[in-house]
Amino acid sequence: MRTVAVVGASLAGLSAARSLRKRGYDGRLLVVGDEIHRPYDRPPLSKEFLTGAVGETELALERDDEELGAEWVLGARATGLDRAERAIRLADGRRIRADGLVIATGAAARTLPGTAGLAGVHVLRTLDDALALRADLARGGRLVVIGGGFIGAEVASTAYALGLDVTVVEAAPTPLAGPLGETLGGVVSALHADHGVRLLCGVGVKGLGGERRVEAVLLEDGRRVPADVVVVGVGARPCVEWLEGSGIPLDNGVKCGADGRTGVAQVVAVGDCANWYDPRTGAHRRVEHWTGALERPDAAVAALLAHGATEPGLPRPPYFWSDQYGVKIQFVGHAAGADSVRVEEGSTDDRSFLAVYRRAGRPVAALGLNQPRLFTRWRRQLASATT
Repeated sequence: MRTVAVVGASLAGLSAARSLRKRGYDGRLLVVGDEIHRPYDRPPLSKEFLTGAVGETELALERDDEELGAEWVLGARATGLDRAERAIRLADGRRIRADGLVIATGAAARTLPGTAGLAGVHVLRTLDDALALRADLARGGRLVVIGGGFIGAEVASTAYALGLDVTVVEAAPTPLAGPLGETLGGVVSALHADHGVRLLCGVGVKGLGGERRVEAVLLEDGRRVPADVVVVGVGARPCVEWLEGSGIPLDNGVKCGADGRTGVAQVVAVGDCANWYDPRTGAHRRVEHWTGALERPDAAVAALLAHGATEPGLPRPPYFWSDQYGVKIQFVGHAAGADSVRVEEGSTDDRSFLAVYRRAGRPVAALGLNQPRLFTRWRRQLASATT
């Protein structure tokens, strides 16, 4: 391959570019990104960046002495892929031809229908999103977060620390039941009540009130929650619409094997848009976590550069962390397949514990609140387990 294009200039794309050079690829390397910014760290956007403790400079992911020899094509959105010509079409009319392709276009925040153009309504996915939200939070007042997932909870925690009046609205009966299970999802979500943040569960959002600027969140049960600022945190969708009709297999993202291969020669996918096969569970899964974007691109690049068949290694179990109200939350593995969960250390009442999820007696996941040392041991144990 003389030219490799990485489409997506976030952590996953940067990780792929680094792996290409580390593994000896010395040809032309292009990194295409729809944002104007060079790769930056996203986790602080909902925490330290919103408070002003971290600035744009500190978010940069590239090292000062790093030289990848890459051509950066920024502010350019990919709109299509022509497999016959091996060309990527960009929104500005340009076409980029490449022998190898790494798809790393990530995911976009889901929005509420009918809210476009209404001031005070935000999603949080990009640096520009965070800048706009930070300016609005500085006004103070009443914040309503729609969605009790980890991003929504982190924004609520940050806004609480900034002195805002905060309400979290969650359509499910228990927030975080999907990733953590109903029991421990409820325990973690109780952090809101511990700090005087209102949590309204089991009710959907009918719409927003206000003409030019949001004034309230209208719930399906008829209640009206006053709001000066609204953050919509109802998940993300993989950015793969530009690949429709290209022949790249799409199913909740780009459908891949256990090493990122797409089934199309010299095309791999990584990051939030990639639906990788997980040998541990026997199913495909998108991993929307920082560690996945950091670690998995190397396996995909190895497959891209391989001249013959490769045997993919077993990926590490998904790992993510969250900081809320001064509590460090860490999770590793898959809770969905567990048939039991037990607190091994500490107490849920104290919000400091280590819980292990098991299936047929075998550990498959672990959750830690303010238990970093013990959690690290369990994370290593789960990573070393065989299928």
